[in-house]
Amino acid sequence: DYKGQKLAEQIFQGIILVSAIIGFIYGYITEQFGWTVYIVMAGFALSCLLTLPPWPMYRRNPLKWLPVQESGTEEKKPADRKPKRHSKS
Repeated sequence: DYKGQKLAEQIFQGIILVSAIIGFIYGYITEQFGWTVYIVMAGFALSCLLTLPPWPMYRRNPLKWLPVQESGTEEKKPADRKPKRHSKS
């Protein structure tokens, strides 16, 4: 459903943003760029774990699909159709 997709996107972006800020601050304090990368990668992995599987919290508003309608007329065979005439230019 669309509300679940929106929630998953917001959670994904929020975790990535928070982990990037924390990683930047921690990496700046320790003067180690590697820690920044590790923290952002851990945030990415956590956000993937929380948003990629179809958790029930994302399926609360299912879409209402139209019922299948049977057509009353039979399908015409290709041989029964009249060929289209193209106008000359």
